[in-house]
Amino acid sequence: MLRLAMTLFSVIATTLMGSFVVVALVAGYDTLVPILVAAGAGFVAAVPVAWLVARQLA
Repeated sequence: MLRLAMTLFSVIATTLMGSFVVVALVAGYDTLVPILVAAGAGFVAAVPVAWLVARQLA
């Protein structure tokens, strides 16, 4: 299940990071630090999401 979670993580992390960055830009945060924080938050949020999705698929 770990291999499946790692595979899903690559797709889920990219999607969540992009979504969080878009939300930050729409909210008016257009400097480097808020964009990096949003991308980091998406990366961190993708870990449990990938694990839960892998658990549901396995």
